[in-house]
Amino acid sequence: MPASFADTTFTDPSRIRNFCIIAHIDHGKSTLADRMLQLTGVVEDRQMRAQYLDRMDIERERGITIKAQNVRLPWTPRSGEHEGEDFVLHLIDTPGHVDFTYEVSRALEACEGAILLVDAAQGIEAQTLANLYLALDKDLEIIPVLNKIDLPAADPERYAAELAHIVGCEPEDVLRVSGKTGVGVIELLDRVIERVPAPVGDADAPARAMIFDSVYDTYRGVVTYVRVVDGKLTPREKIKMMSTGATHELLEIGIVSPEPKPTQGLGVGEVGYLITGVKDVRQSKVGDTVTAARNGAIEPLTGYREPRPMVYSGLYPVDGSDYPDLRDALDKLQLNDAALTYDPETSVALGFGFRCGFLGLLHMEITRERLQREFGLDLISTAPNVVYRVVMEDGTEHTVTNPSYWPEGKVRDVFEPVVKVTIISPSEFIGAIMELCQSRRGDLGGMDYLSETRVELRYTLPLAEIIFDFFDSLKSRTRGYASLDYEESGEQESQLVKVDILLQGEAVDAFSAIVHRDAAQAYGHKMTTKLRELIPRQQFEVPIQAAIGSKIIARENIRAIRKDVLAKCYGGDISRKRKLLEKQKEGKKRMKTIGRVDVPQEAFVAALSSDAQSDKPKDKK
Repeated sequence: MPASFADTTFTDPSRIRNFCIIAHIDHGKSTLADRMLQLTGVVEDRQMRAQYLDRMDIERERGITIKAQNVRLPWTPRSGEHEGEDFVLHLIDTPGHVDFTYEVSRALEACEGAILLVDAAQGIEAQTLANLYLALDKDLEIIPVLNKIDLPAADPERYAAELAHIVGCEPEDVLRVSGKTGVGVIELLDRVIERVPAPVGDADAPARAMIFDSVYDTYRGVVTYVRVVDGKLTPREKIKMMSTGATHELLEIGIVSPEPKPTQGLGVGEVGYLITGVKDVRQSKVGDTVTAARNGAIEPLTGYREPRPMVYSGLYPVDGSDYPDLRDALDKLQLNDAALTYDPETSVALGFGFRCGFLGLLHMEITRERLQREFGLDLISTAPNVVYRVVMEDGTEHTVTNPSYWPEGKVRDVFEPVVKVTIISPSEFIGAIMELCQSRRGDLGGMDYLSETRVELRYTLPLAEIIFDFFDSLKSRTRGYASLDYEESGEQESQLVKVDILLQGEAVDAFSAIVHRDAAQAYGHKMTTKLRELIPRQQFEVPIQAAIGSKIIARENIRAIRKDVLAKCYGGDISRKRKLLEKQKEGKKRMKTIGRVDVPQEAFVAALSSDAQSDKPKDKK
């Protein structure tokens, strides 16, 4: 293939195929993308490395894709009706984890087709099924593919029948490939050319391009990734962001193949990047429409729905002077991760920080790690919680994202968010899964057998019940075979209470929590026991109590440090010793009335930090 072909500008839309790969974690998306990069010749063998499109260290270490990456590939089919013709493929490698579904939904908007990739040794997983439904909603052409057919444990016939049943095709239509050895990848690329429709758009209309991703470069400012729908964009022209009305000069425009390459413009159906030199991260909003500043389009493209955070956690710098750096870091990270939301907040214990919204626990963990690695920040993250709606007796409503915002007065109703959970598992574990879900206040919505040995269970569960150790418990009860997916499903009324932790009769806001009435006593006992170990002993006895309103539900005591006042009394009358002990007793009583319990910063950090949770979430693999 001539090298110039990949650099040609304004490619004929009928010669373009835009597609993405959707699959579960560890089903071989990135490995298959590696083989495609090699076969199409855009990456030479000497430059090749495993997981080529996974650019972040954290992605490579954990073996998961966090950011969707786009790449332009030239391809000449070896078979079929288009044999010998030159085509351009735009591939978007998407994440597989439920917490990064927003990345997937944006990638699907830029494509006309999707490769549904399933491990031939494991079968389809719940999160893959969720992404498949997203693709079907967008009317994308689905190409079912079984990967890892070279594994000894692979059972292609069984899983091809399962996949055909779900997608609605014949088992022989399911392609068999191996991303590791390269078997079947050529046939897969030919199938993409045949089955995926070419992009449709008006080349003579005013330019309209959808921003589906962006990233911040220290030297070049904001780099925006777009998919051109109508018209064309060329360097040095003035462009306008339709949602903000901001205009910029287009300094550079190009394609990603797989490194950025400047071109003379982008036409209908093409995917590439724009650089305007703007350093203000708020100027480039994912889902916005880019058009020409002069004679531009009037009607913007339909954007993406705003992501709704599922889990909230506070992020605080260990050193208070790092607060402005944390704010700048979150600004830049939000550009790269549009699902992240944050608002400033203060805590009596931890100082200034941000209340951040995440799509899930892995998203929260990855965000914190990226802030620490990419921006060199030392952070404390508080235990995750969800958003509650509290209705008072007088009819006023309050939104509670943090226990310290719980309203004073008589509460009439409390509503908590619920999620629809899909669990796919071998049928032998049905009893264990049902027992787990019922213990977490779950309602069974339905059950279907995907095959003789695999079952799909649908439950409605409170979000607060699954954000800690639900996934770990599910994995341990099913020996790692079950997979989980969840989506928001409104709210329900619940018997929720605020548990306060009192030190010597005074409530400490930072330690409060919102829990179900049935679990309140267990939480109170856990916190009082933990604080008894963390708070150093004082000169006087300190009671640690857990209370719901004015009712005490758990108590622990920190014993006083007893100074030995009798050390100087060797021998002599007992009345002398008793006099000294009475004097000490009076002094301690007075100290207790005016004394203050000193809680060291380390105790706050240890009790509030999500790392201190015994049920801290692990990697969801």
